[in-house]
Amino acid sequence: MSDSNQTLRTALETSDMLVIDGLHAWDFSLDDVQLLIKCMDGRAEKRWSFTLAQLDAAVFDEALQSWTLTGDSGEHRLVCLSALSANNDDDDTEVTDEV
Repeated sequence: MSDSNQTLRTALETSDMLVIDGLHAWDFSLDDVQLLIKCMDGRAEKRWSFTLAQLDAAVFDEALQSWTLTGDSGEHRLVCLSALSANNDDDDTEVTDEV
């Protein structure tokens, strides 16, 4: 994370996937009430929910590049990931017809 003043809520808005307590989760939603995270751990579905106040109290650990936040079930480590996307547009290549 390049901006150490960024909030967890801001980081979540640009994230495509999360890692919570070492588990990858791409099924998450952030609304005006809470952050809800769901993922599979083997055959078990795991769920976490955090209030906006809990998100606002999260602390970014610069050394580990992750957030520490405390929910109803205790302390959790959260990493926000953004996927890279590529386009198929070849705008850089000019195509000319040979005659």
